[in-house]
Amino acid sequence: MNSRPEQLEAFDRLLTIMDELRSQCPWDKKQTMQTLRHLTIEETYELGDAILENDLVEVKKELGDLLLHIVFYAKIGSETNDFDIADVVNEICDKLVNRHPHIYGDIKVDSEDEVKQNWENIKLKEGKKSVLQGVPNSLPALVKASRIQEKVAGVGFDWERPEQVFEKVKEEFSELKEEIKQEDQDKIEAEFGDVLFSLVNYARFLNINPENALERTNKKFMKRFQYLEAKAKEAQKSLKDMTLAEMDIFWEEAKLL
Repeated sequence: MNSRPEQLEAFDRLLTIMDELRSQCPWDKKQTMQTLRHLTIEETYELGDAILENDLVEVKKELGDLLLHIVFYAKIGSETNDFDIADVVNEICDKLVNRHPHIYGDIKVDSEDEVKQNWENIKLKEGKKSVLQGVPNSLPALVKASRIQEKVAGVGFDWERPEQVFEKVKEEFSELKEEIKQEDQDKIEAEFGDVLFSLVNYARFLNINPENALERTNKKFMKRFQYLEAKAKEAQKSLKDMTLAEMDIFWEEAKLL
């Protein structure tokens, strides 16, 4: 592993390259925070994919891409005299010190849950009007549901036992079933949302990340379906012309891989 001086030298090299690109490259000159935003989101998802695949070589590459974006935003901020990379780094350092009084102060904690509760309480003291204020509106709904539940649990608004949450899941499924009988599409959608929300909550009690769990199933399904497509092609058949029984043979084979 690189030493601290080597790490600092590498970061300084990136800052220097960013300065050069911003002043000399036609594409980099034109970029704004708004034009970079969608690219940053894309890079974040690519990093997430690499982490799920446990591909550490790709994780390293994607972290570099994301770090470039952070440096890029800071460079743009420095050009308008709003902030620079030192301001960005110092602000997160100050926040970490302030929100870890059990490390940098005299607060005692005995568990991870106490750390989380302290974190949310400190944020309220910092001027946050709601513990939910830090949940971005643009988060995907599944991730947002998970973050909402984590944050309210951090201030004590939570179930006591996993069995209680599972009972809530069954209750929501029952309510969904009743609305399906009534054929009211708006109420069906509302109850379906309640089912998903309760399942996300149950995942938290099982120490499962629901986003990771669903993406794992997505990848599994895609792999099996692509096997099915490949086998159909080998047999010179079109999926549209195959019966479900025929497709199921290949599907069961795919499950054994």
